[in-house]
Amino acid sequence: MKQLSTRFSMAIHTLSLIAKGPGDITGDFIAGSVNTNPVVIRRIMGMLKKAGLVDVRAGVGGASLLRAPEEITLLDIYRAVDIVDDNRLFGVHSGSNINCLVGRNIEQVLQSELREAQQALEQRLAQTTLDQLITRFD
Repeated sequence: MKQLSTRFSMAIHTLSLIAKGPGDITGDFIAGSVNTNPVVIRRIMGMLKKAGLVDVRAGVGGASLLRAPEEITLLDIYRAVDIVDDNRLFGVHSGSNINCLVGRNIEQVLQSELREAQQALEQRLAQTTLDQLITRFD
């Protein structure tokens, strides 16, 4: 089974380190904790910066949160790292045979169900803040 992008969990990991860390946390430090290439972290940090969640200082390095951890929801992070294409988490194949009862109806029927599932996921993510997660680390 194919998994969704790991950018979401890496972004949560990154923001958690910044929130818990002493002072400015560098991309290399984050990459070491996530156990990934610093280029991957820089890409994620760029997305988080564009979303207004972090400030990243080039040169000397270091990142800081632009909002308090209790003001950042998992939904904010999810949206920041572009998990979904065209605001749709689930893709549905197209071009089915319209001469088939299932083929001509599957996309419309399935899109409705999948849209509701995505909305439920997003509502759940909106209920949890970064602060609520990082308090579980102690």
